Amino acid sequence: MWNWITGRKTAPRPQMAMPSQLKAQWTSRHYAPLVKEGYEKNVIVYRCVAMIARGIATVPWLLYDGDTELMSHPLLDLLRRPSPGESGASFLENLATSFLLSGNAFVHVDIDQHGIPIQLKVLRPDRVRVITENGQLAAYDYTVDGATRRLSAEAVLHLKSIHPLNDWYGLSPIEVAAMAIDQHNAVSTHNLALLQNGGRPSGVFIWKGTDDGWGLTDEQKHSIRDSITQVYSGQGNAGRIMVLEGDVEWKELGLSPKDLDFSEGKHIAAREISQAFGVPPMLVGVPGDATYTNYKEARFHLWEDTTLPLLERFQHAFTQFVAKKYDENLKFSYDVDAIAALAPRREATWRKLSDASFLSENEKRQALGYSPASVTLDPLG
Repeated sequence: MWNWITGRKTAPRPQMAMPSQLKAQWTSRHYAPLVKEGYEKNVIVYRCVAMIARGIATVPWLLYDGDTELMSHPLLDLLRRPSPGESGASFLENLATSFLLSGNAFVHVDIDQHGIPIQLKVLRPDRVRVITENGQLAAYDYTVDGATRRLSAEAVLHLKSIHPLNDWYGLSPIEVAAMAIDQHNAVSTHNLALLQNGGRPSGVFIWKGTDDGWGLTDEQKHSIRDSITQVYSGQGNAGRIMVLEGDVEWKELGLSPKDLDFSEGKHIAAREISQAFGVPPMLVGVPGDATYTNYKEARFHLWEDTTLPLLERFQHAFTQFVAKKYDENLKFSYDVDAIAALAPRREATWRKLSDASFLSENEKRQALGYSPASVTLDPLG
């Protein structure tokens, strides 16, 4: 190695690279723009998220100690009121909404001096950063109004969907359906602009001129264009009669069959969006979708294919992260009988058990989730 100070070669010195121990992992796409364009401005996304999240919030949670259902427990009280001013239904809806919009849901679990959970709070996904150390999860940084708070990994329950290219964050359905959402929003914007123009497309003002070849100056062209726009455009001027003076002609540019196909393209985009969220298109008002015979069947498949798997995923995570802090035998479940949309499945199960002559009464009761029937002994032996 050449030493520029001494002017001669020196032996290279051993060097050691000291990488930073803690490293912040960032999401692949910005949360706020995705939510603004995909949720706040798109009725299909809003409807899909609301149907799933509100459905999950209506299902009563159950707690079991082994095979025994517990009718009262501090964990049940915690779920009914996870934090001051928030109900259990609001907490679950917030949890599901965060998960569906970002592919991630972060729950801060506050514990007392004995390590028992006493409060649950859903954190906004875009305010949370995963902190890693040597390729392993170390902590979470939660930032609000420029102030960052470091939360231990044991204090945050991180629920995330599968993301094949990201080790630390889940994949949002909005990212998957981003192109369809942009197309749906673009068609809506186009239709709104057309409506605001009085429901009519643009036209051409044709000046035929005079025999001596005299034409309009640029100033006159701008003046005529501005006058027509001011007098005849807008919702309040729809249907007004146009009065033209001189040898002129107004030619309206009608919508071509290709332009009229915008509505069908909007329905196709809506169908793709609903499929990304796992919601039958019939439930979001997409016409012409004949996948399901009726609305009742579509609701059944929404619960069977999308809502219940997500609910069970939440409950498994809460069992491992929250319930086990009380007792290793505790586990969460849900009251399937409280879900009206699953009535066809219950009725089919009841019919099968009723026709199963090889099962005893108590075996049938156990299959339905009921306790065994009490046995009355004959006092005479």
